Amino acid sequence: QVRLVESGGGLVQAGGSLSLSCAASGSIFSINAMGWYRQAPGKQRELVATIISGGSTNYADSVKGRFTISRDNAKNTVYLQMNSLKPEDTAVYYCNLLHFPYNYWGQGTQVTVSS
Repeated sequence: QVRLVESGGGLVQAGGSLSLSCAASGSIFSINAMGWYRQAPGKQRELVATIISGGSTNYADSVKGRFTISRDNAKNTVYLQMNSLKPEDTAVYYCNLLHFPYNYWGQGTQVTVSS
């Protein structure tokens, strides 16, 4: 079993920055993908960014150039640095760990960007 614990998030004005982190514990395979997804009210959960254990990253077009995902494999932790935040970035952000066929989710952390 894997547990994901998120921290960070909160309220920020448009143009500001926030940082999220997610620490994984439990039976973690060394090769996996970790990432962040978000869900705004009334919308489906969507991918924000992912990073595999080798370091390759993938971003949603809406956050490219503004968000940076990184990970510390020794700490089983993934980070999301969010800059130039926009009101449309407001959502609950969920941490994800995928080692096929196992897929794990964090409890979510609220990010609110005021205009």
